[in-house]
Amino acid sequence: MNNKAEDPNLWNDATEAQKLMRERQQLDESISGVKALEQQVNDNIELIEMGEEEGDQDIVKDAEEALKALRSEANRRQVEAMLSGEADANDTYVEVHSGAGGTESQDWASMLLRMYTRWAERQGFKVEVLEVHDGEEAGIKSATILVKGHNAFGWMKTESGVHRLVRISPYDSNARRHTSFSSIWVYPVVDDSIQIDINESDCRIDTYRSSGAGGQHVNTTDSAVRITHIPTGIAVACQQERSQHKNRAKAWDMLRSRLYEVELQKREEAANAQAASKTDIGWGHQIRSYVLQPYQLVKDLRTGVESTAPINVLDGDLNDFMEAALAHRISGGADIDVSDID
Repeated sequence: MNNKAEDPNLWNDATEAQKLMRERQQLDESISGVKALEQQVNDNIELIEMGEEEGDQDIVKDAEEALKALRSEANRRQVEAMLSGEADANDTYVEVHSGAGGTESQDWASMLLRMYTRWAERQGFKVEVLEVHDGEEAGIKSATILVKGHNAFGWMKTESGVHRLVRISPYDSNARRHTSFSSIWVYPVVDDSIQIDINESDCRIDTYRSSGAGGQHVNTTDSAVRITHIPTGIAVACQQERSQHKNRAKAWDMLRSRLYEVELQKREEAANAQAASKTDIGWGHQIRSYVLQPYQLVKDLRTGVESTAPINVLDGDLNDFMEAALAHRISGGADIDVSDID
């Protein structure tokens, strides 16, 4: 690839040149990351040996803690290396929808939106808010964000499903325990290499005024756009831009991505009969429970992975759950531990 990048005729085809340079950069970053990981492992092993020779247990302890962190990083890279789906490397859209239950579910939806935003920021991804429908009293009814970064869809694709929260409601004067549901839908951004044809006569386009904070133009004109694909019932909306024209263009991109994700699901279900965990994203098909009261526990119902620190999870500490779900999916649903993958 380095030799090809130095070819003076490379940029005669700008599209192919950009594709080559992007792939070259991704491989270079992966190789550099593995080399850095190997160096850090060797450095910490040497520190342990030195600490044991000198009887300095503090050095040994610090190096052992560093190795534990490196093991977690190695596990993450192992899983990432298996993200070989045709859209895994792409950016991704993430939709959040509150379930039945009014303010309780809407507040839970806003918590999930923050959780995924915090996770993406920790990964070094960029997040754009495309559309938010606020709740009447608190929280949100729905929202769509765009997560930009290499392998964004690959990492997040197992998060689609229903998420269940159990807690003492801050909106209940009697301090009773409530159960709330919200759903997450993840689908990849479709790049120029993927052709999705949509018959415009099959779509209904609605315009409306943007909600939430914004400039004078945003809130006083019908700049927001919603497109509904009638044959499938899929609807997407965008209100990020001040211009209705720009929002319409983004909404078409989102619709193409949604239809592409539907096609990906059909292919996966045809190839893997055990993909039942994602065939029906509806109430009663929750993938993860977050219990804050009467005890504290987050449990993934597909993989059995648990955390007794839900506050950390809700602050974006999701890698353990995502790694296990990806390994579970790759293995065809069989029980598997990330550390078992060679």
